[in-house]
Amino acid sequence: MSIDSILDRALKGERLTMEDAVRLYESDEIEKMGAAANKKMQEWHPEPVTTFVVGRNVNYTNLCDTYCRFCAFYRRPGSSEGYVLSDEEIFQKIQETSDVNGTEILMQGGTNPDLPFSYYTDLLRNIKKRFPNITMHSFSPAEIYKMVEVSGLTLEEVLTELHEAGLDSLPGGGAEILTEETRKKVSRLKSTWKEWIDCMKTAKKVGMHGTATMVIGLGESNEERALHLQRVRDAQDEADCFLAFISWTFQPDNTNLKGEIITSEGYLRNVAISRLFLDNISNFQSSWVTMGPVTGKKSLEYGCNDFGSTMMEENVVSAAGTTHKVNTNETLRLIREAGKIPAQRDTKYNVIHRFDGESKAEKDFVMQN
Repeated sequence: MSIDSILDRALKGERLTMEDAVRLYESDEIEKMGAAANKKMQEWHPEPVTTFVVGRNVNYTNLCDTYCRFCAFYRRPGSSEGYVLSDEEIFQKIQETSDVNGTEILMQGGTNPDLPFSYYTDLLRNIKKRFPNITMHSFSPAEIYKMVEVSGLTLEEVLTELHEAGLDSLPGGGAEILTEETRKKVSRLKSTWKEWIDCMKTAKKVGMHGTATMVIGLGESNEERALHLQRVRDAQDEADCFLAFISWTFQPDNTNLKGEIITSEGYLRNVAISRLFLDNISNFQSSWVTMGPVTGKKSLEYGCNDFGSTMMEENVVSAAGTTHKVNTNETLRLIREAGKIPAQRDTKYNVIHRFDGESKAEKDFVMQN
């Protein structure tokens, strides 16, 4: 059965159904999907610009009592290999980011039961005092719910206090696949799919945006993938809570979960289907961290308009054996090789600087990075 009618309807502005998404997942006409997804991307972003953010992941603790089977990063509470970074270590990492014109700190860690809620609010206030221009895009819903647990506050109260202390937006970690069938297999102690969605909608209510994510290769069915996309789209319709969508593939090395090895083609298919289905999210971020820079570059033809973070530091994906690193100079090169104009953005996807050529400002920026 041809997928042409599905793609035609999407290009005409009709909403795809879950049944349409399943049909696309079953198809091997990946280039045809990519071409349609690229056209939908161009409706959102008519200029040939691909953005990126200069940021750093700060994994403040690896102690975690959620025990996800797919994670090679965490250590059980009490482990001799566990750590909590000192405030000074965190400040140093942020200073290094600021020194190279970085604007975003993605601070994430485990669900550490020994950290009181005041740890997070005090840390945020101290960061903002020292670095008022740094955007704190930090703490996934799983971490937020651990704060709810240890504080005795409601979800809305926790998010309000975090926002007032200096939290600017929420990353979408922990979404994995938004169905209980898969979540119970890979992370039975983590928040439910509904709790994840509620956290993002509540974050928007108190003044923050979030990011929607998706991990494929956890053993989920095509029907579950379609349901995940439906639930993200529904939440966006209701709350306008997502500034961007990012999908990536499960990395099995050093983990307790076999899962499925997703090929480059499988990843690109998922990117294209997501862009066609999620007609209410403007920005799609490439996942070069898991797929490598070559596939990351290719994803700019499959619906992505953003190359993500230059990511000066990343420990969670690397713990699972994936260590793709791209510096700012290479980011500019890869984006240009894809026929696009690179542009540095902030966390809200506002363009800070377009790299149109060999200007002195561009040369100075590259030298600093």
